[in-house]
Amino acid sequence: MRTALEIFFWACVALIVWTQIGYALAIGALTRLLALVPAASLDRDARTTIPTNPFVSLIVAAHDEQGVIGAKVRNALALDYPRELLELIVACDGCSDATALRAREAGADVVLELPRGGKVVAQDVAVERARGEIVAFSDANALWESGALRELVGGFADPRVGYVCGRVRFVQSSDDAGRVPPVAGERQATNQEGVYWRYEMAVRACESRLCSVTAGNGAIYATRRESYIVVDPVMGHDLSFPFNMVKHGWRAVEVPGAGAVEKMVPTIEGEWQRKRRMMSHTWPIVLRGGMLSPRGYTPGYASMIFSHRVLRYGTPFLHLLALAANVALVAAGTGGGGAPSIYIVTLALQIVLLAAAGLGGILPARVLLIARYYVLTTASPAAGLWDWLRHGTAASWEVAEGTR
Repeated sequence: MRTALEIFFWACVALIVWTQIGYALAIGALTRLLALVPAASLDRDARTTIPTNPFVSLIVAAHDEQGVIGAKVRNALALDYPRELLELIVACDGCSDATALRAREAGADVVLELPRGGKVVAQDVAVERARGEIVAFSDANALWESGALRELVGGFADPRVGYVCGRVRFVQSSDDAGRVPPVAGERQATNQEGVYWRYEMAVRACESRLCSVTAGNGAIYATRRESYIVVDPVMGHDLSFPFNMVKHGWRAVEVPGAGAVEKMVPTIEGEWQRKRRMMSHTWPIVLRGGMLSPRGYTPGYASMIFSHRVLRYGTPFLHLLALAANVALVAAGTGGGGAPSIYIVTLALQIVLLAAAGLGGILPARVLLIARYYVLTTASPAAGLWDWLRHGTAASWEVAEGTR
């Protein structure tokens, strides 16, 4: 019995370490190894080869964004891209404020005033109206770097690519958002999302070089018109598009040179609420949206989905199981001969992590804030699953507090 419990404990620990650290190290090493091999020429197939400057429709879905939509429209129209080849569409999703008026005043080419149906529905309607060979998407509060659209479009030079995402940098304030590129040593908010996001971007870059990314972001991405996929309104594009592109025979890649900035939630507690809401949209994609089905995946991409998505979303449950097994192992040792010191140490480490997370809500020390961020964001998939199972997930969304 004890041996089985030990195996179970170390299996849980190994899976946590693999998805949080091991996968990143392995994929990074593999990327460096493959970089030594000469790249093969692209296999041209029957799919459309995008011209150097294709006509692009940039779509911004917005719900009650009157405070930021004007700046977003001006930012989009100032991009380093031929104006006659850019169509800017603002899809107002049931707005009750002056979002539509402000968008028109700022110069948007098309402003759609739609009933409330959610972001994905607004995007679907906008794509139907779009004239571009490429349809690009952005959030209302995300500002793109001047050359971002040109870089994004450049990703489609490979006819196998159906989805391209850029890189978003989270900043603390609107003043920071104007600093592109980032200033070295810039101060972070109490929210530690910036630390995690730099790690995530490094992993995503490796995934893109190897085959396809396992997730994108809503701030800056694009698809070919022919590769655009209509998904369930509760399943956002960020997670559902990349793996579905692969299933449809396309590649989903990241272009590091396509940059955007977005104001982050200022507090860790606010980030917990944001991720909890996001995870209530994630579980439908994982459990009934096709992510778990290996059909259409290569073996390599299937392992990436399992390692970086499925296992990561299961991390809160792995942590709980590891803690329970650890307590049982220590308790079993008290009956005779004492528990092996390794299990006392591992239990102590878990208690220290939880204590540090608790103290992070009182003392703003960086190490404590990182511990608090890790514990709360790791718990968010479990909370999101509970929300989805308890009352489902609405297609509509509300602005995260402090991000405008």
